[in-house]
Amino acid sequence: MLTISKTTQRRFILGLQGLWPGRRYAGLAGLRQALEAIQALQLDPLNITARSHDLALWSRVLDYQPEMLYQVTYKERRFFDYGGSLFIYPIYELPSWRLHMARRAETPYRRSFIQEHQKALDLVMSEIEKRGPLGNRDFTGTQRVNSYRGRKDTGVALFHWWVVGELMISSRQGFERLYDLRQRVVPPEWDYAAPVDQAEAFFARKSLAFLGMQRQRPWITTVSDFIQRRISPVEGQAWLEGMVDQGEVVRLSVEGSKDAWYTLAENQAHLETLEQGQIPSVWQPLGPATSDEVTYLAPLDIVSARGRAKVLFDFDYIWEVYKPAAQRRWGYYVLPILFGDQLVGRLDPRLERKTSTLFINGFWLEDPAWIDDLRFGQALAAGMDRFVKFLGAEKIDYSSVEPPSLRAWLGQLHR
Repeated sequence: MLTISKTTQRRFILGLQGLWPGRRYAGLAGLRQALEAIQALQLDPLNITARSHDLALWSRVLDYQPEMLYQVTYKERRFFDYGGSLFIYPIYELPSWRLHMARRAETPYRRSFIQEHQKALDLVMSEIEKRGPLGNRDFTGTQRVNSYRGRKDTGVALFHWWVVGELMISSRQGFERLYDLRQRVVPPEWDYAAPVDQAEAFFARKSLAFLGMQRQRPWITTVSDFIQRRISPVEGQAWLEGMVDQGEVVRLSVEGSKDAWYTLAENQAHLETLEQGQIPSVWQPLGPATSDEVTYLAPLDIVSARGRAKVLFDFDYIWEVYKPAAQRRWGYYVLPILFGDQLVGRLDPRLERKTSTLFINGFWLEDPAWIDDLRFGQALAAGMDRFVKFLGAEKIDYSSVEPPSLRAWLGQLHR
């Protein structure tokens, strides 16, 4: 069993996701590679500075702009977006996702929905068949419903046909979805359903590829969500051990953890390289390293969201955007700051588009000593410069930031 340090674990997760030691992707080809490395990119409509998924790609792709994601997803059809918690996946995964979709269709809730809303289901499907891509605004509804997914039965019907795989998102207007028949959206070579055993084996691997490494219990939860059936601890352990015996997966021991960790066998060489204090050759950045230019992580970035910041970085991070203002510890749309291989602080930015001004509402460092570190100050200024240019802001207001010496670093390139 390979034993690794916490530093190696942290660098491995960051590197596998394309965040460390710096951006190593560029252009449309690089964006496609980044999306495949991410495995599952969560989408979110909130646009305080930029949307979470655009921030996640900006932090990985040297010259990223939001229109690039539209190009590879809706024009090239290299990727598709799907799920109650909305994610983007490579299109070649769709045959396996058809298992997930088919099992969603068989849940008691879905069966009940079909019985109660057959008229709306038939209407939206008929109209799309005749007219092509349509969205929620194209339907007035046949009755009002009280659903998290909408107030019109036709809107919820669109969601139903999409979640069970009969409709796909054809394109978007802003963030609004336009749906079309699956067979008119999906390239023919990917429009089929993989056999059940093949699809389940795919998701068993994907759960490890997605998070880099996992312990048994979280792995079981992730796979159960992917394949839409309950996996018992006994079955899960046997499944993992079978993958180990077949050479697909290796066990790891992580410094400070009593649990066994698992990762794909193809990752072992990277882990050994990292444990020797070196960087895998394929991870060399195309631009500045994160030790020379900080980057800001998206609020839904998989390396820090859902409690992973505490596990990997000993860094408390909770996205507080849905908390009442009085209950927020940090701010509305706080982004973790990545410097080198560590999360060193938090930034609460807001872009006022009317005046093209980026407001820094708050800035908090884990260790105040960073303020006096010349290399950190220069990296902070360089990272802010790239951030401002990406957002297209013409001015930056950091008057709320304390202490003054920190404001000086932030304003170094924007006086």
